[in-house]
Amino acid sequence: MSVATQHVLQVRDKIELSDIERRIFDRLLASLRHFNLQTQVRVAGGWVRDKLLAKDCYDIDIALDNMMGTEFAHKVKEYLVSIGEGKDVRGDGKIKSNPDRSKHLETATMRWLDMQIDFVNLRSEEYIKNSRIPSKQSFGTPEEDACRRDLTINSLFYNIHTDSVEDYTKRGISDLKSGRIVTPLPPKATFLDDPLRVLRAIRFGVRFEFTLDEDLKVAAACDDVKDALAAKVSKERIGKEVDLMISGNQAVKAMTHICDLTLFWNVFSLPPVFKPAISDGCERLCVAYLDTAWNLIHLLKESTFKVPVVNYIIVDSLKQKGEDAKMVLDLHRASHKFLSLIPCLASNEDLQPDDVDWMRGLIDDVSIASRVRVLTGLDKVWEVKPLINGEDIMNVLQLKEGPLVKEWKEKSMAWQLVDPSRTTEECIDWLREVNSKRVKLE
Repeated sequence: MSVATQHVLQVRDKIELSDIERRIFDRLLASLRHFNLQTQVRVAGGWVRDKLLAKDCYDIDIALDNMMGTEFAHKVKEYLVSIGEGKDVRGDGKIKSNPDRSKHLETATMRWLDMQIDFVNLRSEEYIKNSRIPSKQSFGTPEEDACRRDLTINSLFYNIHTDSVEDYTKRGISDLKSGRIVTPLPPKATFLDDPLRVLRAIRFGVRFEFTLDEDLKVAAACDDVKDALAAKVSKERIGKEVDLMISGNQAVKAMTHICDLTLFWNVFSLPPVFKPAISDGCERLCVAYLDTAWNLIHLLKESTFKVPVVNYIIVDSLKQKGEDAKMVLDLHRASHKFLSLIPCLASNEDLQPDDVDWMRGLIDDVSIASRVRVLTGLDKVWEVKPLINGEDIMNVLQLKEGPLVKEWKEKSMAWQLVDPSRTTEECIDWLREVNSKRVKLE
C-alpha cells in the first residue's frame, strides 16, 4: 500500500481579501447602513478555511445573527439596484431545504461578481433518533452555530465589521495549523446527530492530508454510529461523498480510512443474498486493487492496455499517422453510440438518462428538450470549437492533468451545445458555479 507524504499547509495569520471580495463586503455593510439594520454579518465555514490556507474560493456563506437570509438578500439586492449595480446580480431567491446536499434549512442565494453568495441565519439545532434532518432549529449565537458544525476547521467565522477571524470553538485555527481533523463537540454525539459527518471527516482529512483525531476514529468505528449511518443517511448521499473522495488526488488513502474505521461494508453494502461468500479481508483486497490500478493509471497516463487491429493496420501496415488511427477508432465508437440513439430519434420521444447507458452523467443537468441536440451534435457540430480547453479547466478548478479534466471537457461541450451562442466567459462562470455546488461545504 502506498503511503502519502504528509503535506504541511501554511496558515495565514490574517485573511487577505481580493478586490472583488472587498467590494462585496463593502456593499453588504452599506446595505446595513442604508436600511438602518442592527445586524452582525459574518462569513462562515469553507471560505474562511480556504482563505487562511491562501486558496481561492468562489463560494461565500453569509451568516446573520438576528435576520433571516432571504430577508437580508432582498435588502442587499434592493440597495444594489438603488446605486446602479443591480443589473449584474443573478438571483436573490429562496432555496428550499435539501438534506441530500447538507442544506437543512431554507437559504437565499445570489450570484454577483463571479461569486456564489448564500445567506442564512446563525442557528442551533436539535436532532431526533432516526433522522439527520434537524427536528428543531432556532436563531443561535455564533458559538452555538460553530459547535453544531461538522469539524473545527469548518467552524471559523470572518467578521466583516471588524475584519477579523473568530474562532468560537477555541481550536479551529490551531487544528488548521497542526493539520488535525477534530469535531467541535464530542465526536460520537456529533456523528450520531448526522452520521454523514463521518465520511466528510475522511474526505477533508485526505483532501488536506490532515490527521484524523484518535477520539474521532474510535467514535467513527463504533457500532452505534455505523447503525446510524445505515438508518439516517441515504445511499445517494453516501455515494456523493464517495464520488468526491474518488475524484480527488487521495482516493486510495480515503478508502484505506474507510477500511481502518470498519466502515467498508456500511458504505459498499451488498445485496441480502449473494454468491460466493466473501472471504475474510476481502475489503483489504479491494483497496489493494484500487491502489494498484491507481498507480498503473498514473504510470501509463494516456497509454492503452491493448492495440486494436485497426490501429495496427493504419499505423504499421499502411504507415499512416497515429492521428488517423485515432480518428477511425473514435468514429467506430461514436457510431455505436449513435446507433443507440436511433430508436429515440425515430420515435421523436424525449430522451431520459436511463434510455442510453453511456450518457448517464453527461446530460443530467440538461433540459429534456435539449438532450437530442447535445447527444447527437447536430447543426454542423464539427465546426463548433470548444469554448474552453483543458488548461482553462485546470486553472479554474485547480486540478492536475488527468481523467477529471477530460470529464469536465465533455461536460462543458455538452453545456455549450445546448446554446451555441454562449460565450467563453459564460462557460467559465458556469464551470465555477457547477463545481461550487458539487463541493458545497457547510
